[in-house]
Amino acid sequence: MTAWLLLTAGDNRQHGGNSGYDDQPGVYYTWDSTVSNHDKIRAGDPIALWDKVTLLGISVIEEIRVEHKDKLLFKCPQCAKAGIKARKNELPRFKCYKCGNVFDQPATQVKAVAEYRSRHDAAWTSLENVLAGSELRLLCESPKSQLSIRQVRWSAFQSSVSSRGAQWAIDRVLHRTSDFIFPQGHRLSVVRVRRGQRPFRERLLISHGEICAFTGRAPGRALEAGHLYSYAQLGIHHEHGGLLLRRDIHRLFDDGWLAVNPDSLRIDVSANLERYDQYATLHDENLRVRLRSEQVEWLAKHWEEHRVR
Repeated sequence: MTAWLLLTAGDNRQHGGNSGYDDQPGVYYTWDSTVSNHDKIRAGDPIALWDKVTLLGISVIEEIRVEHKDKLLFKCPQCAKAGIKARKNELPRFKCYKCGNVFDQPATQVKAVAEYRSRHDAAWTSLENVLAGSELRLLCESPKSQLSIRQVRWSAFQSSVSSRGAQWAIDRVLHRTSDFIFPQGHRLSVVRVRRGQRPFRERLLISHGEICAFTGRAPGRALEAGHLYSYAQLGIHHEHGGLLLRRDIHRLFDDGWLAVNPDSLRIDVSANLERYDQYATLHDENLRVRLRSEQVEWLAKHWEEHRVR
């Protein structure tokens, strides 16, 4: 299994050779063909995001979209290298760390690139401050690497995260990777296994409308078709085996942090969420949709797995 450490510097970036990348750590990551290892990441790969200081979270890449576009690059006007940095408190504003030149305005170049954007929100788990940047560097295949995308020693990374009491986050990632990787002969091929997901969601929209079963009305684009059972294990979209859930509610339900008492059909909020008002207020509330008997049966099995056991 190939895993990656992805740098998202945000407003703290120093590299001045380009205008940066549009990242949203819990949802997507963006890079282009000027970045080393740009073409090696695959759907199904585990990833860890960091900001040079600390680990931000881990997930699994769901998909990668590629768009061809022109990119504006900035270079040193003296040596034409891209190793320039913007200085915060000194003038001239820029300095080239290749030749030492300082200047106010960099030279520009337009270059055709392939831009990649990965989605990873389905399995995203925030682990802010669980591992420091110095620890993360040592877990890379090349600890002294300065690359934005660098390969992680996955077994060592798992052990480090687990030792900090976050084995549940690793389990979540491993569960998600099982949706992608299946043996075919002597190779492992990345595939999308949720065929029929769109019709499954459309049926739920027809049955319930744009309503999150736990929180009420929500825009359709914010609602996901949540299975009330492990689709990864069964591989079947049961006609009445799901509910429309807001993305965050979907994730918390899958983890068992939210459940439904099959006797009262009221929401049960785990102790993990008690300090978050937006979720704590859901405790002992009724669901916002009317359930079929099949949905109640699936919710009872979910309850058995995450509460009774």
